[in-house]
Amino acid sequence: MNLTKLRRQFPALMQQVAGKSPIFLDGPGGSQVPQQVLSAMSAYLGYYNSNLGGAFFSSDKTVELMANARQAAADLLNAPSRDQIVFGANMTSLTFSFSRAISRDWQAGDEIIVTNADHYSNVSSWQQAAEDQGVKVNTVLINEADCSLDLAHFASLLNQNTKLVAVTYASNTTGSINDIQRIVAMAHEVGALVYVDAVHYAPHELVDVQALDCDFLACSAYKFFGPHLGMVYGKREHLEGFTPYKVEPAKDAIPGRWETGTQSFEALAGLIAAVDYIADISELDDSHSRRDKLAAAFTKTKQHEMALSEHFLTRLVNYPKIRLFGIDDLERLSQRTPTFALTFEGLEPRQVSEFLGKQHICVWDGNFYAQGLCEQLGVLDKGGVVRIGCMHYNTIEELDKLFDLFDQLI
Repeated sequence: MNLTKLRRQFPALMQQVAGKSPIFLDGPGGSQVPQQVLSAMSAYLGYYNSNLGGAFFSSDKTVELMANARQAAADLLNAPSRDQIVFGANMTSLTFSFSRAISRDWQAGDEIIVTNADHYSNVSSWQQAAEDQGVKVNTVLINEADCSLDLAHFASLLNQNTKLVAVTYASNTTGSINDIQRIVAMAHEVGALVYVDAVHYAPHELVDVQALDCDFLACSAYKFFGPHLGMVYGKREHLEGFTPYKVEPAKDAIPGRWETGTQSFEALAGLIAAVDYIADISELDDSHSRRDKLAAAFTKTKQHEMALSEHFLTRLVNYPKIRLFGIDDLERLSQRTPTFALTFEGLEPRQVSEFLGKQHICVWDGNFYAQGLCEQLGVLDKGGVVRIGCMHYNTIEELDKLFDLFDQLI
């Protein structure tokens, strides 16, 4: 992977701020965007801005765009059909919408399972739906040693009354990756549906909904180099079987029956370009399918991201006043993303992020809506953690500059 060539595609990475090149280690909160995404969005708005169903050229273009965007998302997630992709404003809004439809038939005595590993978009939505229906909510704890999901605890909560399991593919705070295929299999044994939050996972690993056999999977384009746009994959029988809340004149065919209001067509143009950007990293020619290109690209980016993780963790051991939450074993790098949750002895997380921000190194601090995780780790009322998040456009040299500033800070 030619990292220099790759980075030149991102205007944000090429800019100067107060005479310095900024370092973006804030990827888990939203990645930077390559020029081809910006160009695609601008071109659609500039020449074809329209709605669906009109008898004129720009509306025809928008219809074509919508179909192409669904196919790009289907290729990214390995959905059996593009009709199984639902778009919306963001993952949170879509999840609230799906939670209301899926919970319509829940009743007293039913149970659901959420986890302490999740962003609360995949917790609060289900908790509130359960409260409306008088359904019991069970919460899976994490293994505090590595911040992975406690699968033994999960197994103890599963029973014949469990209607749904909401679980994250990877923690947006610690980077720990969960064994979703195993979790889905366990849930299906008792007849429960599984709704997977892949928002943090999707920028780092290739998703395969068919291999996972999950019932639903949600992610967000702005986390994988695209615009603000949410999407949900659903099994066909669920998208057709559940009854969504929608306006009466809207058609009842999938996937449109799940999409309320006018979509952000410029964002859909950006989504296509973002997926193609990732595929282009493979450097394979067009004799290969987009899915094959994506698989090859993620193999390359995963290798680079594991090298970043190894470098970060190897250097971190020399800083006893910095505590890491999550996987620190170099033999388990494939089980985490290059996202690191830290606390600094004697310093609040905000002090650290402000210090780094003044040097134009962008990092986040807080709980990142992973309230249960931060509460279990005992950092919720202490400002949360400092989150260092690498993407495949980050470099070893950028991490070394970060550690140079850690020396000054500590």
